[in-house]
Amino acid sequence: MDIKRNGSRPSGQGPSEWFTGTVRLDPLFEAPEPARARMASVTFEPGARTAWHTHPLGQTLIVTSGCGWAQSEGGPKEEIRPGDVIWFAPGEKHWHGATATTAMTHIAIQEALGGKTVDWLEKVSDEQYRK
Repeated sequence: MDIKRNGSRPSGQGPSEWFTGTVRLDPLFEAPEPARARMASVTFEPGARTAWHTHPLGQTLIVTSGCGWAQSEGGPKEEIRPGDVIWFAPGEKHWHGATATTAMTHIAIQEALGGKTVDWLEKVSDEQYRK
C-alpha cells in the first residue's frame, strides 16, 4: 500500500507551451510499472485552455466544478459541466478548458504508452476558442 497524503504533492502551473491562460495542475497519482494509469486535477481560470493534443491510449475527463468547453478536431465545441464524463479515443485530436467567463476543474485520467501520455500540438487560436 502507498498512501499519498493530501498536501504532500505540490500544485504546479500549467506550462505555457501546452496551455493558454492560467492553469493549475494538481497531481493525484502516477501508478508504478507495470500499471500505466495517471491522474491529475486540472483547474482552468476563465479563458484558459489546453493546446490541441492527442493521447496514445485515450483520455477520460471528469468535470468536478465550473463550466468548460471541449472540442475534437472537426466537431462542434461542447459545453461541459460538473458530473460530465468525457472520453477522447486514442489519437483523437482535441482541446479542453474553461469558458470565457467561468473557471472549470476536471480530473484527467490517461495511460502511458512507452512512458508517454500525451502528444502536444499547436495552440488553440483565439478565433478557434471563441467560435
